[in-house]
Amino acid sequence: MPAYVIATIDVDDEAAAMAYAPLAAEAVIRHGGRYLVATPVPKPVEGSWDSGRLVVIEFPDLERIHTWYDSPEYRRAREIREGGVRLGLLFVEGSPPEGFQPPAE
Repeated sequence: MPAYVIATIDVDDEAAAMAYAPLAAEAVIRHGGRYLVATPVPKPVEGSWDSGRLVVIEFPDLERIHTWYDSPEYRRAREIREGGVRLGLLFVEGSPPEGFQPPAE
């Protein structure tokens, strides 16, 4: 079942973010992930948004997410961002509910 990393990102140190981003992306790709959404500043339609950036990454399954997160490549990226980039992460499995049919276009 596909699984997703949903990340909220707040940057306090742009240099740390610029060093972190390519290492994180390389680790994601190496572990079978692909970026679905990466936006600098989401604009809320309802309610409020308390974070800066939003990223959604798809992996083949939840196990692959944990392998990526615990990998030496991503651990290194996490060390680089420490103190300069704050993340909120959710790991979720998901697929459309059984019987769900999107409307025909």
